[in-house]
Amino acid sequence: MPNSASVNLLPQDEFNVSITGRVLRWAMSTFRIIVIVTEMIVMAAFLSRFWLDAQNSDLNDAIKIKSAQITTQADLEKEFRNVQSKVNIFGKMQVGVKPAQIVDAITSKLPADAVLTGISVSEGATLITGTSAGESGIAQFITSLKTDKTFKSVNLAGVDSSEDNPTQTIFSVNITY
Repeated sequence: MPNSASVNLLPQDEFNVSITGRVLRWAMSTFRIIVIVTEMIVMAAFLSRFWLDAQNSDLNDAIKIKSAQITTQADLEKEFRNVQSKVNIFGKMQVGVKPAQIVDAITSKLPADAVLTGISVSEGATLITGTSAGESGIAQFITSLKTDKTFKSVNLAGVDSSEDNPTQTIFSVNITY
């Protein structure tokens, strides 16, 4: 039988017993675990890079497609907004009181002895000038205008006697609606 002897240059008994030996053995095994864990983290980061690159590429492609869609529909959007603003303006005009309705409401309240000489209709206000045979006709006209719910305020702007016909009284009335 051959005699086989193994040679160990580090004495096992003294190395495990001494404090330096235990610290070195602990440090070697701990650092080995730290190196393995660090390598695993690096490998995971390296492999996740492929997934992140694929995600980034997909997102860039989606952005290019959507920006192309937006640019192709820009003219349609501009035209749509233009038409929409016109519809809004038309809707506001429909909601407001029409000048023809205002003139009809004013002339229906006019007494028999009064004649209108001018009507100026603007947005939200009307100025009326006219002549009357007497001040009572003007007072009756203003009172009947104030009872109409269409008008917010009715104010007598001026009263003057006519130079051409002294029996006629010239008046002007401001109406807001």
